[in-house]
Amino acid sequence: MTSTETSTETPPTPETAAPAATPGDRRRWFALAIVMTAAFMDLVDVTIVNIAIPSIQQDAGASWSQIQWITAGYALAFAAGLITGGRLGDIHGRKRLFLLGIGGFTLASALCGFAANPEMLVASRILQGGMAAMMVPQVLSIVHATFPAHERGKVFGLFGAIVGLGAVSGPLLGALLTEWNLFGLEWRPIFLINLPVGIAGLILGSRFITESKAPKALKLDIVGVVLVTLGLLMLLYPLTRGRELGWPVWGYASMVGALVVFGALVAYERRKGARDGSPLVELSLFRVRSFAAGVAVQTVFGIALGVFFLVWTLYMQTGLGWSPMKAGLTGVPFSIAVSTAAGMSVQKLVPRFGRKVLQAGALTMVVGVLLYMWESERFGLGIAPWQMALPLVVMGAGMGLIFAPLTDAVLSEVPREHAGSASGLINTVQQMGNALGLGLVAVVFFGRIGDRLTAPEVGPAFVNAFQYALGWVALVMFAIFLLMFALPKRPAQHVEGGADAAEAPETAPAEEREREFAV
Repeated sequence: MTSTETSTETPPTPETAAPAATPGDRRRWFALAIVMTAAFMDLVDVTIVNIAIPSIQQDAGASWSQIQWITAGYALAFAAGLITGGRLGDIHGRKRLFLLGIGGFTLASALCGFAANPEMLVASRILQGGMAAMMVPQVLSIVHATFPAHERGKVFGLFGAIVGLGAVSGPLLGALLTEWNLFGLEWRPIFLINLPVGIAGLILGSRFITESKAPKALKLDIVGVVLVTLGLLMLLYPLTRGRELGWPVWGYASMVGALVVFGALVAYERRKGARDGSPLVELSLFRVRSFAAGVAVQTVFGIALGVFFLVWTLYMQTGLGWSPMKAGLTGVPFSIAVSTAAGMSVQKLVPRFGRKVLQAGALTMVVGVLLYMWESERFGLGIAPWQMALPLVVMGAGMGLIFAPLTDAVLSEVPREHAGSASGLINTVQQMGNALGLGLVAVVFFGRIGDRLTAPEVGPAFVNAFQYALGWVALVMFAIFLLMFALPKRPAQHVEGGADAAEAPETAPAEEREREFAV
């Protein structure tokens, strides 16, 4: 049962929300469009910043370290706050937290756009990541709590298409807004464009989204929040700043200490769950095989994406000397391939072939990465955008085969009362992986580039570093292929007697339907 559903026999309780939209009610599709728009805004914000990095560095006078923090600071705040954001949605209402998040995200975007110096931009990006952590977990939670299992495949297919569209739009918008230099604002419109979208989402969301909460009253686990945030920061901060500071001993000590903190978190959450049933991290979720395996895959997948997208931008614009527009247009074949493959994967391929589709996607990405390495080495500084099209299409197709069905598989067997906690964990581990990948850029990319390069040395050094980083991406993607053997052969809703069969009839009493999804 969703937390918003009721039956005609049982009135809603204070912990549940008003009745969810019925299958014939179009309001839920308006709500879906609104939350997907917010997800789209978040995705665009990441890719749009990547394409504008050289412009920010030149116009704002940002150092390489500050550039890294403009991307990694967002990912750090995002990862650190996602579990808390998901749980707050369960407690106080997913609609309420979504509106708070999108409002704060819009305000932080304005602060980024009007930043007076690189330090203010970094601080505003961290705030933006924190607000995204309030907004993004509610997207999957609202979908999971609003749509029955037999419709979620279609919804996640749309989600995959939105991902592809965001990947297409981000680089192109970033390139256009940067090169147009609207009103002499240079790179600033890449953030200011969020303002009208965010305001519209805030107004429409308050009208069309139905409120939902966990069916059982929960409390915010403050100790859990502190331990999660501390552990993530102790792990990710040294990785991000390690190269800049010369890899000090305290950095290694901090990363080892993070493991101790995570161990303490698990022990505390286990006791907390037994005591009052209201832990921040619902450890019982990890007894669901599809969820536990999917979380591992999401983490490693995030590492690969974190490494690739940043070094790809630096390779094209700094190494090859391309303009933002040329770099943005070069990425279009990749984005179209992601969007197309994502829709086909969820709607047609996964229902028939199951896990094999995701594994084929991982191997396809490996082939695309190796092909890109070969072309980059063969053509060197003279490589043209059309020569990159084939490896990018292959990589994009592989990514599309993985992204949308992976989310579906991870959430397919999760009890709906823990939808917020589960989606927060999913997004957290992916962003944690992304932040780890951004931190590893200092090792696998900048570590291959000398500190003091003459102008003629910059191009060859960046090309060489790009090829080296791609080798690591290929290894990570192959590791993902192996990890996917732990996923169920088919997501529950595609198995006879799975989620679809388990979906309680609408005529059943509310209490009985709640028990269907008890842990």
